[in-house]
Amino acid sequence: MSAEEKFNAIVKKMEPEYTDVHLGKMMSSPGLKVNNKVFAFYHKETMGFRLGKNFDAPKYGLKTARWLSPFKTKPPLKAWYIIDFSEADFWEELASMAMEFTR
Repeated sequence: MSAEEKFNAIVKKMEPEYTDVHLGKMMSSPGLKVNNKVFAFYHKETMGFRLGKNFDAPKYGLKTARWLSPFKTKPPLKAWYIIDFSEADFWEELASMAMEFTR
């Protein structure tokens, strides 16, 4: 399964399961929204998750986690974490955690 297929599988699972979760956009990338706020998105073999500043990535065994840093002249968005496809087994759980955090 490719990274994009994995993201699409998460979307197909979450949208019917949660009536307030819908497909949306995060900086022109496909994402998931709850209460009109994006909580997860897919971009170039990675997924981004809104997990909060206090999220402890090493505690969950995540080795590729890094903060989202989309701007050249601004600091990273420390509430958002980018996780590589090599750790896609965590993506579904992280999407659920991000949804709950964003609610």
